[in-house]
Amino acid sequence: MSDIVIVSGSPSSISKSERILYYLGDLVKQEGFLIKHISVKGVDAKDLLFGNFESPEIKEIARRLGKAKGVIVGSPVYKASYSGVLKALFDILPQDVLQDTLVLPVMTGGSPSHLLALEYTLKPLLASMKGQNLKGLYFQDSQLDMTSDHLIADESMLNRTNKQIEYFLGKIRREQPVF
Repeated sequence: MSDIVIVSGSPSSISKSERILYYLGDLVKQEGFLIKHISVKGVDAKDLLFGNFESPEIKEIARRLGKAKGVIVGSPVYKASYSGVLKALFDILPQDVLQDTLVLPVMTGGSPSHLLALEYTLKPLLASMKGQNLKGLYFQDSQLDMTSDHLIADESMLNRTNKQIEYFLGKIRREQPVF
């Protein structure tokens, strides 16, 4: 079973958000955690469009999220919010699918004016699913270098990213029961 589930809400095949999520997944893997990536692009569009709560694929996603020690959810900013397809996915998942689960919200956008989308749209969605939101990360296009393996070009953003990942994983380690 995956320790950390990463959910990408980007419908784009060339996505900064998804690239960031894979980058974060690599950081988490380096700390010894198992990762499972779920992308809205991989979910049957009919299940999302018609709200198929009984879909085996949707049930499997819910099972994985419910058993995860932590979840990272990311989306590009579209029209001052997260992607509609991410909302469609969360609409058909059980309301308490993230119950007591640490969640790291992540968004990408073109300018600093989209920063509040993290606070006013994605975090409330995840909280409504009973997730325990952490501060979160917002990446501006200008902070990223899509041609580099290092990806995060801005030094202060790289430091914030590393601190958020350390905090996220530290909380997960502390909250696991010792037998």
